[in-house]
Amino acid sequence: MQISSRFTIAIHVLICIETFKNDKKVTSNFLASSVNANPVVIRRLLQQLKATSIVNVVRGSGGAEIAKPLDEITLLDIYNAVECVNGNLFHFHGNPNGLCPVGRNIHGILDARLDQIQKAMETEMKSVTMADIMKETKKVISAE
Repeated sequence: MQISSRFTIAIHVLICIETFKNDKKVTSNFLASSVNANPVVIRRLLQQLKATSIVNVVRGSGGAEIAKPLDEITLLDIYNAVECVNGNLFHFHGNPNGLCPVGRNIHGILDARLDQIQKAMETEMKSVTMADIMKETKKVISAE
C-alpha cells in the first residue's frame, strides 16, 4: 500500500505558494517547475485544493493563493482534498472464501485493527498544520 504522490505534491505546491506569494505570480507553470511535473498535473491538483477551499485560483495566468490561514489547514485536510480514498484507507479483498476458516474470519480479525490504524494516522495528520510545515521550511531555507 502506498499513498499517491498527489499528497506530497499538494504540500509542495502549498509551500511554494506561501513562499513566493510576495515575489511573483504563482502560476501552475511556476509550480510545475518547482515540483518537476507537468503543469496539467498541477492544475488538476489546484482544482482539487480549490474545491475544498484550501486555495483560490485565478483563471488564465492569474496565479494561485492560499485561501485561509495556514494554521487552519491540516495535513488531513490536504490528504482528503487530493487523495481518492473515499472513506477507507485499506481496501479489503471482496470475496474471502467462507468455507475456509481463515476466509470466514478474516474480517473479524482485521477490520477493527485496520480501522484503528487509519484513525491513528488521521489523528496524527490533524495535529500537523501548514503553519507547522512553513515554520520548518523557513528554518531550512534560511540555513542554506
